[in-house]
Amino acid sequence: QVQLVESGGGSVQAGGSLRLSCTASGLTYYNYYMAWFRQTPGKEREGVATISTGSFRTYYVDSVKGRFTISRDNAKNTLYLQMNSLKPEDSAMYYCAARRDTGLPFPRASSDFNYWGQGTQVTVSS
Repeated sequence: QVQLVESGGGSVQAGGSLRLSCTASGLTYYNYYMAWFRQTPGKEREGVATISTGSFRTYYVDSVKGRFTISRDNAKNTLYLQMNSLKPEDSAMYYCAARRDTGLPFPRASSDFNYWGQGTQVTVSS
C-alpha cells in the first residue's frame, strides 16, 4: 500500500531554517503530484506548496513565497520542503500528500489529494 513518511520537523527560533523530507513507497512516484500542507488545532488544513511530476511547475501559498522551496528527487522517491526565515506563524503539523497525474488541473486543495502522511511537527519560537 501507499506510504508517505515525513521527517525533519522540530523546534527552531524565528529566523531559523528547517528541511522537511517525505519518503514515498507503494506508488510510481514520478507519476504523482506531491504537496506539503500544514494544520494547526482548530483550523483547516492549508496548502503550502505543490510540485508537478517533473518539477516543471510549483505552487506556493502567498505567506511562504520567497522563504520556502519545494523540490523532489524522483530517483529517491523523496519530496523536500526547505523552510528559511521561519516565523512563529509557520508553527504547525506539516503533512506530505500525493495525487496521481491523471491530466486534471494542477492540484492545490486538500480534497485534490488521495494519499497523506502522518505529519511532522514544526514549532517556531519568537
